Amino acid sequence: MEIIVIVVIVFIFLIFFKRNRHNNKPKNLGPFPAEWKTFLQTKIEFYRELTEAEKFQFEKRLQHFISTIQITGIDTNVEDKDKLLVAASAIIPVFAFPNWEYPDLREVLLYPASFNEKFIAGESDSLIQGMVGTGYMEGKMILSKPALHLGFTNHEDKKNVGIHEFVHLIDKADGEIDGIPRILMNREFALPWMELVRQKMEKIYALDSDINPYGGVDKREFFSVIAEYFFERPKLLKRKHPELYKHLNAIFTSNLAEKYRGAEKKREINRNDPCPCGSGKKYKYCCGSPSKQI
Repeated sequence: MEIIVIVVIVFIFLIFFKRNRHNNKPKNLGPFPAEWKTFLQTKIEFYRELTEAEKFQFEKRLQHFISTIQITGIDTNVEDKDKLLVAASAIIPVFAFPNWEYPDLREVLLYPASFNEKFIAGESDSLIQGMVGTGYMEGKMILSKPALHLGFTNHEDKKNVGIHEFVHLIDKADGEIDGIPRILMNREFALPWMELVRQKMEKIYALDSDINPYGGVDKREFFSVIAEYFFERPKLLKRKHPELYKHLNAIFTSNLAEKYRGAEKKREINRNDPCPCGSGKKYKYCCGSPSKQI
């Protein structure tokens, strides 16, 4: 009898905990600060390309994230602009899914610089810019604050560490970080996706790709790396990797190549200049030559 009572009490506690965890949205978040809106308009290209109604939804979701996820500075101060960039990194990949939550995330730690596997910054091996915690760090994400800001400043490099790490959490939503976001991917697309990833990783190994070489580490990193590319340079991705773009568009249900009206402005580029896509090749042998596109 006592065992039954204990089981019932534990069951009730778990229900109460889960209900409070997923319904912790404040009833009244208040008006979105004007200075925050200005910051987003200046720094977040994704936000600039939204309609006014979409901007309103984006703002509310940022407020919800900031009010429910702890953002802590480790040997660095955390300002509103830091919180906004962390929240934007979280919301951009899942903006098409209005009810999306990150149930496995409780806290984001901001470091003053890159760090090592012992979470120490400033050492010779402090090369990590972002990490999703596991083990005793489960429920936490670590980001280098300078790298976080750089991701929203430099779009040419197709890198955004904040988006990269939150895409890992999206991948993890089905129970495993494996580069196959089954929770967002129809089952029939899984095998074609894996085959396409294999082909693109082989291109990376052969040094015949403009995709960040870090995507060649494994399928998990490839998914996050190519998602960075998708959200940073959608028009370029669609032009150079149409099949990848098609799959990512289906996963994130966001036709960014059409939305980003000003993302790919025409630039005067000499045929012998380095290609702006970051491949390291001359423009005439890369984006300037359709026959050389991959």
